[in-house]
Amino acid sequence: MLNLALFLVTVLIWGTTWIAIAFQLGPVPVLVAVFHRFALAALLMLPGLWLLRKLTPVRLVEHRFIILQGLCLFSMNFICFYNATRFIPSGLVSVIFSLATIYNAVNARIIFGDGIRPRALLATALGAAGLICLFAPELTGHEVNADVLKGIGLAALGTLFFSFGNMVSRRNSAAGIPPLTANAWGMGYGALILLAIIWATGTQFMWPPVTEGGGRYLWALIYLSVIGSIIGFTTYLMLVQRMGTGRAAYATVMFPVIALMASAIWEGFVWTPLAIFGLALTLLGNAVMFAPSRRT
Repeated sequence: MLNLALFLVTVLIWGTTWIAIAFQLGPVPVLVAVFHRFALAALLMLPGLWLLRKLTPVRLVEHRFIILQGLCLFSMNFICFYNATRFIPSGLVSVIFSLATIYNAVNARIIFGDGIRPRALLATALGAAGLICLFAPELTGHEVNADVLKGIGLAALGTLFFSFGNMVSRRNSAAGIPPLTANAWGMGYGALILLAIIWATGTQFMWPPVTEGGGRYLWALIYLSVIGSIIGFTTYLMLVQRMGTGRAAYATVMFPVIALMASAIWEGFVWTPLAIFGLALTLLGNAVMFAPSRRT
């Protein structure tokens, strides 16, 4: 039951972060927007865990792996995702991100020697087919030009960074580093990496705006930092720790469905018969992944 609860919370949170990301884009450069998100998350999480005595001491030698986790999960992947949405619709970005299940299966096979189960492949195929149906208008309604290819490439690269972060998180959990502690330090290191990139690229640094749409930006920033980053990543990495990278990553197949529901409320998305069929396929893939083996 705990695994199911963690899965549902992760899907619900990450499914609604796309709307918040859309609200955060615009007033400040992408690098600065991502920095704001993880700097705030780290500033809240590190002192909070320390005060609650939940910040587990970590050997200095282990911090190099937490830095690597921050690089993959809390900086480079989001730089790719935020920039990808400048060239292609966010729905298409989420479809590409759903390939994390395949990335994780392949990377876990290469890095940890895990077997790739036919059941996982079937679930992934059903989920991917469902998402293709859900986003068919976006997949077929855009000319294949340089900007579209650039957006697809950035989204795919961001998903690869996310998958590498999953592998590092799995390694850190095996080394006895709790997900809460790894996340807190990882977000802090991710923010420092982003700050270094801002300085190296000469990007204009801006504080969160308070006018010209700043109110919406601030609300989106708070939601993405507290709910999307602190809670969402913690529940997801707890899933990785308890279930493995392959099954946990199936959340990435499910959350675009939540994103579509949010889009129907705030952006006027229309549920067509093809979209409903796609939703059914995605949910079927979810059932295949989590049902007991005999029932499967």
